Amino acid sequence: MNDELAAIAGKHEELVGKLQEKYGIAKEEAKRQVDEFKKSIDHLKKSNAKLMRSQKPLIKKKKKPNGISVKVKTSSRSRQPS
Repeated sequence: MNDELAAIAGKHEELVGKLQEKYGIAKEEAKRQVDEFKKSIDHLKKSNAKLMRSQKPLIKKKKKPNGISVKVKTSSRSRQPS
């Protein structure tokens, strides 16, 4: 099925047809499922974008007393002792 999805890559009607063929469902039901799937993906993309904007950057610029900016890598993960 993964190869079939890769071959379809964004072709709505072909995906509907593959679902009909593969699972023996009516065209309207296949369309409904594809539309529902697309809505779920759009929602996940929006949620992910909000999450990414809210994350602290891993690299911060700090100014030294002489006015030179340097990049300092920070980590949001705590390290476990070995």
